[in-house]
Amino acid sequence: MTGSAPTPQRRLGDPIPPELLDAGERMDADELRAHQLDRLRATLRHAYDHVETYRRKFDAAGVRPEDCRTLADLARFPFTTKADLREGYPYGMFAVPLDQVRRLHASSGTTGRPTVVGYTERDLSTWADLVARSIRAAGGRPGDKVHIAYGYGLFTGGLGAHYGAERAGCTVIPAGGGMTARQVQLIQDLRPEIIMVTPSYLLTLLDEFERQGVDPRKTSLRVGIFGAEPWTEEMRREIEDRLDLHAVDIYGLSEVMGPGVAQECVETKDGLHIWEDHFYPEIVDPFTDRALPDGESGELVLTTLTKEALPVIRYRTRDLSRLLPGTARPAFRRMEKVTGRSDDMIILRGVNLFPTQIEEILLRTPGVAPHFQLRLSRRGRMDHLTVRVEARPEAPAGQREEARAAIVRAVKDGVGVTVEAEVVDPYTLERSVGKIKRVVDERG
Repeated sequence: MTGSAPTPQRRLGDPIPPELLDAGERMDADELRAHQLDRLRATLRHAYDHVETYRRKFDAAGVRPEDCRTLADLARFPFTTKADLREGYPYGMFAVPLDQVRRLHASSGTTGRPTVVGYTERDLSTWADLVARSIRAAGGRPGDKVHIAYGYGLFTGGLGAHYGAERAGCTVIPAGGGMTARQVQLIQDLRPEIIMVTPSYLLTLLDEFERQGVDPRKTSLRVGIFGAEPWTEEMRREIEDRLDLHAVDIYGLSEVMGPGVAQECVETKDGLHIWEDHFYPEIVDPFTDRALPDGESGELVLTTLTKEALPVIRYRTRDLSRLLPGTARPAFRRMEKVTGRSDDMIILRGVNLFPTQIEEILLRTPGVAPHFQLRLSRRGRMDHLTVRVEARPEAPAGQREEARAAIVRAVKDGVGVTVEAEVVDPYTLERSVGKIKRVVDERG
């Protein structure tokens, strides 16, 4: 008696089969560039014809939409900044009538007026398609259960992930942010394979697992899709070791779309492939505005190619990265993991430093947890930085002074600036349920 061999069970995180790639992912580089130019020219015309701010800025720069004959010509057009969006609050940057807008989202507005973004029905469908593409690139497949712990509401993370996961054929668990003990119980009871969450809140969930006496490595989770804030390779190693899953990065920002602008592929984990059939990336020097070639580090600038309600032209993201050739998706360039934001940079006694640099050092320091806070103060005429970090619960009390001294030494050797460090008791620093605030400025 003969029979066919059983189909091997798929392991979550396996590379995507070629037949599951969508039409955009199947394009070669030449097809993609031609596609981009057509869409770019249409977007410039759409923005110029329907948004007064773009018309005024293009005219002041002496350019018209028809002046874009090649992709390189985009560099002749003016930048868009968050200030432009705030000045247009609430609807001044919209390129369609309000009766064509099906949803509104907004930034938190913690540093000024919020930025309001709108989506047409087609925009929402495109967004869902791109998040679904991102989930597949992360290793997710139809039928997987996705626990979404991003915040819902005006923040784009929760609903963006939600509709994308449904579009990917997954079962959504819309947990949202907060109620940490309940989330841990839901993960144990509902057994999701995928979690979408900020990396800082994932650490909070890990602490709660351990507080409840549950081994996180024995949960059902096999893929974590983490975004909304910078995180380091050291953080990836910490999360993968404590949870026994694939930790991959997703990138987006509300002004451009939301999550799903770029995604790290699980088979390579070597940076985020930008979905260039919908977003055109550039890197510029954040101080001189000069366009930089691929491979050089600077500020990421994005132009939407398919957005209807809120097209953005050369948007200054303030995120620092560089562009690299595609690997798992060869036609799409990769952006290196965001190392920080130009507006998050701390200048301490003439030295530039980012919170991610401190995070890397702390994750290499025995006895301390990845929960930390940077406190800026002024002593006399000099700025001063104190690194406050929690001790790991299992670390002996006598190890704290050794860890404190190691942190001060590593920051001095690696960054070139002298700081103070405090190793505090476990579970004493404020926990994040969304985007974490790493820097507390007490300089007044």
